[in-house]
Amino acid sequence: MKFKTFKGGIHPNDKKELTNKVPVTKHIPLDEIIIPLRQHIGAPCDPLVNVGDYVYMGQKIGESQSFVSAPVHSSVSGTVSAIKSHPHPGGGEAMCVFIKNDYEDKLDPSIKPFSLELNPKSIKDYVDSLDSADIVHKVKESGITGMGGAAFPLHVKLSPPSDCKIDTVLINGAECEPYLTSDHRAMLERPQLIFAGALLVAKAVNAEKIIIAIESNKPDAIELFEEMAKDYPEITIGVLKTKYPQGSEKQLIQAVTKRQVPSGGLPANVGLLVTNIDTCSAVTRAVVMNMPLIERNVTVSGDAVKSPKNLLVRVGVTFQQLFDACDGFIEEPKKIVMGGPMMGIAQSTTEVPVIKGTSGILAFTKPETYGKEEGTCIKCGKCVDVCPMRLMPNALSIFSRMEKVEKLNDYHVMDCMECGSCTYICPQRRFIVQHIKHGKSVVKNSQQKGNK
Repeated sequence: MKFKTFKGGIHPNDKKELTNKVPVTKHIPLDEIIIPLRQHIGAPCDPLVNVGDYVYMGQKIGESQSFVSAPVHSSVSGTVSAIKSHPHPGGGEAMCVFIKNDYEDKLDPSIKPFSLELNPKSIKDYVDSLDSADIVHKVKESGITGMGGAAFPLHVKLSPPSDCKIDTVLINGAECEPYLTSDHRAMLERPQLIFAGALLVAKAVNAEKIIIAIESNKPDAIELFEEMAKDYPEITIGVLKTKYPQGSEKQLIQAVTKRQVPSGGLPANVGLLVTNIDTCSAVTRAVVMNMPLIERNVTVSGDAVKSPKNLLVRVGVTFQQLFDACDGFIEEPKKIVMGGPMMGIAQSTTEVPVIKGTSGILAFTKPETYGKEEGTCIKCGKCVDVCPMRLMPNALSIFSRMEKVEKLNDYHVMDCMECGSCTYICPQRRFIVQHIKHGKSVVKNSQQKGNK
């Protein structure tokens, strides 16, 4: 079989064997949870509750009037104990609602029992009975964001510009980051929810075709999905070559459909909507039950973790509680990351909460670059060879350090997706991505000054 792929990319040791055979187990939240009012791209939410209020599990506790935003909900029932600033896993601090858990999980009255029979006929009949606008409304009210890490509000994607006709929904099951297996387990353990959600997303944007893309290192999921797809003529399974960053939106589109998203453009510009595999199961629960996004699969792994696991985790549970659920550390970690090791965000404390975009939490005893000094560029060109965006990371790194705005624009610095392939392959261990991030901020600052 010839696998679909793109030019460039790298092949890191994926270390998925630590958890890819480990079924998801439910984590029980402890005494207090911390719900950030910023869990998504776009405007943060304003609190809808006050200290001392009693809240139900699934109750909306934060909302913004901005279109690009997503409401947040309580993941337990209990009493609001504080509303204050707290360290955020995405960096810096954010306003958070602290809730004292009463351990009763009293559901918000708007949430209904799951009533959909999960067989192809029932699912299709149910989707056919719905109105597209109702699906979009329920997705928005449920606060669903992309669960692959970017956390873009899904209702925005489901409302493309009028001049963009979406003909294909592309479901991203690549999960190309090393260590992470939370999506893989979702495919194996709740495939019917994913198929139903894919149909709902397609109905919301009136797309005729659905492609579920899965990397070749998940043969059990591929086999299961190909068998299930026989009952769904609108769904096809695209098998991808195992390569990083295969799951990146633009690379995935190019690999599966051969369409190319223009520089500065969006998938909608080429008739596509892309969303994460487990986001689809969240859509099913939102539409059928009015259940908001208050829990998700999280991979807890890394060489510092004593018992790596996949856990079903409530939003607001701290990283430390999840490490404790995995029997703690073999030895004190030198680095803790939210997400994957390539694009994840390093953490300064384990007392930050799980958010909607937390696909994994990794702890390492000694990262590959730990204690190594940055070298000098030897012009080997390896970073150019592996760049999935076909940029020149070596030049962008130099121009970024020199803050050459015109050159950075000429070399399309804003097209860099910060995947880290260039830094990974560099024999001199140069911090290329960090340089380019600085270059992007220089360009943005220059644009802001020009607009004043």
